[in-house]
Amino acid sequence: MKSKIEKLKKEKNALIMAHYYQRDEIQEIADFIGDSLALARKAAETDADIIVMCGVHFMGETAKILCPDKKVLVPDMEAGCSLADSCDPEEFRSFIKDHPDYTVVSYVNTSAAVKALTDIVVTSGNARHIIESLPKDEKIIFGPDRNLGGYINSVSDRDMVLWPGACHVHDRFSIEKILDLKKNHPGAKILVHPECRRPLQLIADKVGSTAALLDFATKDDSREYIVVTESGILREMRLKCPEKTFIPAPAEDSECQCNECDYMKLNTLEKVYRCLLEETPEIHVDADIAEKALRPIERMLEMSK
Repeated sequence: MKSKIEKLKKEKNALIMAHYYQRDEIQEIADFIGDSLALARKAAETDADIIVMCGVHFMGETAKILCPDKKVLVPDMEAGCSLADSCDPEEFRSFIKDHPDYTVVSYVNTSAAVKALTDIVVTSGNARHIIESLPKDEKIIFGPDRNLGGYINSVSDRDMVLWPGACHVHDRFSIEKILDLKKNHPGAKILVHPECRRPLQLIADKVGSTAALLDFATKDDSREYIVVTESGILREMRLKCPEKTFIPAPAEDSECQCNECDYMKLNTLEKVYRCLLEETPEIHVDADIAEKALRPIERMLEMSK
């Protein structure tokens, strides 16, 4: 299957992009692996004719908005995002109307229609930098992740109005189970994604995006880490730091000793092959929405330099 995919990539001048949360076998055949910001930047730069976005639906939309002249494919159109789904565009529009004269900042984990209502898009990796670059007295709406927005408020001394959305993966980590892990691994440092709830942020040795947690682990001198984010990142951590031990944090309501995104794991090698072979499912974004959504994405990329 991998050799068939490689053959099709060359024939069709295709680029396979994968998020850190994808299955190991998909990360292995990807031309580029990264978090949401890195994927957006790579999409804007590539000269490929076809982009296969192995992630979730909003990532395919973002790639299409940045590359309207390219064919953007996703292996499974059902690979959505609980966080993006928590922010209905029409409800968000009403929320904005209830807060006139507010700057609207939206997390990249949103639909194109929500981005089109936004002034600036951010990722978990650049949200703090972008918010802190705005005037201190600027009135800001932050959506849709209440946990990430609350974290930015706490570290930036802001009082942003938060949309009450959350990621089903990061919102279900168990602080009790993580503290139990810490008792069994007292020397382990706790790495926490800012989409997690506030109590988890408070016990963390490092709060950061997937890329920031990976970077911390590669530079830090500890030997063990409890990783409180989607378990797909463990592959890259173990590749970069084979001498270290990375322990996945379990979910509150699961017996499994890890926490996975059901949507991210919908993508398989078979689906990647089929999608390249048949050049479907293809992402399409309404031209008017795409034009409006492009501006806040470009503003993010400019402010992230």
